[in-house]
Amino acid sequence: MRNYRNLGILAGLALSVSVSGLSAYASEPTAPPVPPQFPAEGKIKYVARDSIEEFKALPEYHEPDWVTKKFVGTGKLPPVKDRLPKEPLVFKTGNMVDGPGVYGDTLRHVIGGRPEGWNYGAGQTQGWGGIDIGLSECLTRTAPLFQVQAKDTEPLPNLAKSWDWSEDGHKLTMHLIEGAKWSDGVPFNADDIMFYWDDEVIDPNVSPLGGGASPEAFGVGTTLKKIDDYTVEWTFKDAFPKQYLYTMSYPSFCPGPAHILKPQHPKYSKNTYDQFKNAFPPEFMNIPVMGAWVPVEYRPDDIIVLRRNPYYWKVDEKGNQLPYLNELHYKLSTWADRDVQAVAGSGDFSNLEQPENFVASLKRAAEKTAPARLAFGPRLIGYNMRMNLSANGWGDPDARGQAIRELNRNEDFRKAITMGLDRKAIGDSLVKGPFTAIYPGGLSSGTSFYDRKSVVYYPFDLKGAKELLAKVGLKDTDGDGFVNFPAGTEGGKNVEIVLLVNNQYTTDKSLAEGVVGQMEKLGLKVILNALDGTKRDDAHYSGRFDWLIQRSSPELASVVQNTEQLAPVGPRTSWQHRAGTDGKVDLMPYEEKLVDIVTKFQTSQDNNERVDLMKQYQKVATENVDTVGLTEYPGALIINKRFSNVPEGTPIFMFNWAEDSVIRERLWVAADKQGKYELFPEQLPGKPGDKGPVN
Repeated sequence: MRNYRNLGILAGLALSVSVSGLSAYASEPTAPPVPPQFPAEGKIKYVARDSIEEFKALPEYHEPDWVTKKFVGTGKLPPVKDRLPKEPLVFKTGNMVDGPGVYGDTLRHVIGGRPEGWNYGAGQTQGWGGIDIGLSECLTRTAPLFQVQAKDTEPLPNLAKSWDWSEDGHKLTMHLIEGAKWSDGVPFNADDIMFYWDDEVIDPNVSPLGGGASPEAFGVGTTLKKIDDYTVEWTFKDAFPKQYLYTMSYPSFCPGPAHILKPQHPKYSKNTYDQFKNAFPPEFMNIPVMGAWVPVEYRPDDIIVLRRNPYYWKVDEKGNQLPYLNELHYKLSTWADRDVQAVAGSGDFSNLEQPENFVASLKRAAEKTAPARLAFGPRLIGYNMRMNLSANGWGDPDARGQAIRELNRNEDFRKAITMGLDRKAIGDSLVKGPFTAIYPGGLSSGTSFYDRKSVVYYPFDLKGAKELLAKVGLKDTDGDGFVNFPAGTEGGKNVEIVLLVNNQYTTDKSLAEGVVGQMEKLGLKVILNALDGTKRDDAHYSGRFDWLIQRSSPELASVVQNTEQLAPVGPRTSWQHRAGTDGKVDLMPYEEKLVDIVTKFQTSQDNNERVDLMKQYQKVATENVDTVGLTEYPGALIINKRFSNVPEGTPIFMFNWAEDSVIRERLWVAADKQGKYELFPEQLPGKPGDKGPVN
């Protein structure tokens, strides 16, 4: 391992200053300004958790007539009742805005991502934009919980239809759906769960980055074992860690088909781990799924097509096998184009999250002839600038990179950065009006756990920020307008910081350019490293960055989803501070507090205590500038008016993205509004690896 301590880097940077002492040379910290009122925000209609779904057998079941005629009638498929589980998941009519629907039509998505392959559990992305959500089913489900008001509610059952805690709270027994099948007709059972756990989650050679989970996401020392074909048992170190039920939802516990994946795994073959990861490229069609649709067509830089899963295990109360929609399209374009096409009607669905498109989209949606409706939700889209806080080797930095990390770990330096940002100007540069709000970092103001009084906000103060840099030892010694490292550190060179940004989002690039300009006024030279999609993710997850700009993640929006990512509670949970080459996370004192708070939150059974813990978290995180908040704003769901069963007030992002929150398998289109968009009408998925669907 490289001995960074022998580099003599930033010898005097250990100095820090308390919040109370900051006023000697900078503005007093305060609570953030109250966000402007936003009249266009949609209202959520709250319901009871048990009013959404249940598992039960029904007297009879139905499917599209063409499936019965062309596939069941010719012996290509068993009758629908034999393809469903013993007790299918039943969506209750009372929770459907427009009730049970009719079959037919297509939901047309536009996305900016590109698929790596279908091995989600080994870390491959499917292109985002809802593709993986349409394919994957997880032990529990959280996205529809935006309709449930109580903070202490549990996730919805899914692949796990129920669960029981032992008397001491250290064991959790999960009962899986019985008789459900993968889309190729192979039974789903506990072997699929155990392969995912044993050979993907806890196998150190399988990377969860881009998909799947790391073992620490379920708690240190957690084990999982098979009891029988439809029962698994978790054992936890802590008692009653109900928080992990949320971690068992998307994206962390969505098993793949063991009967397809296992023969390619190095433990059971001669493959390398890279060969295992890449065994199912985008061209591999008809990968078995538990989701409502199966990929049947892939054309590079053009489109991905998914067709209905004939073995899908969910129904409505009339016994109609879901989904109602026969086909999903994912046009491979750009994220900005997604908004444009949804507003224009050539696409059907978009999470409007690019503020630059807000005004034009609102104007078009207000017209009587507009094909799509648009509804804003709470301010849950936030952008943070994260600093790489690992000083013991994550990403194998060179001497310059190591020097930057030592700066990042200095409290005065982080405060100088946050004070050097004019957040009002940053927000206004994206969109004028009441959309954006000043965001210091930490929890989103739209989450139910947010407490404004617990936020420590350092107002914009360029003079005070420069004084803090000087206190750290960073001064412009060569007169070029940029501060230099102290003599002996990097030879007194200019402090150059590389900012990683996603090149596929206009908002990300705009924010990054704003940061570069404002940091230049502070005397810091920031260089953009703009990468597309997976390349940006690879650089992030492998630690090859100084700073990065990141859009809000689930733990900041809902708190109960991916909670372990709020702090470096394990070697791979934090977004900006992961274990170095020694396998350890070199925590700073304030991070130790955050880890303690998050750990207590995950195991607490007292809702009032959990609320108080998040107040503590917000104070410690913002006081110590754990992340540098940039701006936050509401997103809007855009969906074509022909679709029925869209829940009221659906946020584009809370527990999960809106693709899951709207419960796409329940969406339907009235017969007189259906378009002729299906590319493979009256066809079903073929055998795994075959090209295209079958008649």
